[in-house]
Amino acid sequence: MTVGATLHYRALERLYASAPVNTLFASKLSITGEGAASIAFEITPAVFHAAGAAHGTIYFKMLDDAAFYAANSLATDRFLLTTSFNLHFTRPVGTGPVTAEGRWISGRKRVFVAESRLIDGAGEEIGRGTGTFMRSRIALSGLPGYRVEPDEHR
Repeated sequence: MTVGATLHYRALERLYASAPVNTLFASKLSITGEGAASIAFEITPAVFHAAGAAHGTIYFKMLDDAAFYAANSLATDRFLLTTSFNLHFTRPVGTGPVTAEGRWISGRKRVFVAESRLIDGAGEEIGRGTGTFMRSRIALSGLPGYRVEPDEHR
């Protein structure tokens, strides 16, 4: 992994942490390499639907974010936008730790395709998704949360 790539990955992690929506969800993004991202979070009863399991909004948010950041790890200049996302619920999940794993599949110019899956604390898949992401006109360098800190690579 190059120094430039590492700086970009850490800046994307800061961007994720700075998003106001993430104050609603205790989660941590890790860019683990080119085209790969992981989000660790905890399911609590606060996100349950009436039948006592995690609401689908949690599945979508974490699957979309993991796939998005896996794709955006390949785009160092622009913020990507989700243009479509297909979601498959494999099984319900109650409380506990969950990890969203995202990986880039194809595309590097204008459109990117990435997939993701949710894994519960027992190692079982609880959902998966595939998304299409397009380069926007929004420069990453213009976003307040995206900060490249050159001293980090040491």
